[in-house]
Amino acid sequence: MTLKDVKIGQTVKVTKIDGSGPVKRRIMDMGITKGVTIFVRKVAPLGDPVEITVRGYELSLRKDDANIIEVE
Repeated sequence: MTLKDVKIGQTVKVTKIDGSGPVKRRIMDMGITKGVTIFVRKVAPLGDPVEITVRGYELSLRKDDANIIEVE
């Protein structure tokens, strides 16, 4: 399951970040790493962006970026 599939109000744990290069580095620079807990606050009507809370910070992710973050 990826972060894109998570419903609003759910809390999930990151298991893996697929992808490589600048995209993966940008996601990791946001503090999203393996084992971190993510709370999904809001999803735009068309699914882009996904607004999340990570380590006390509120962030927005593009749908494509959320699709490479595997969660449980």
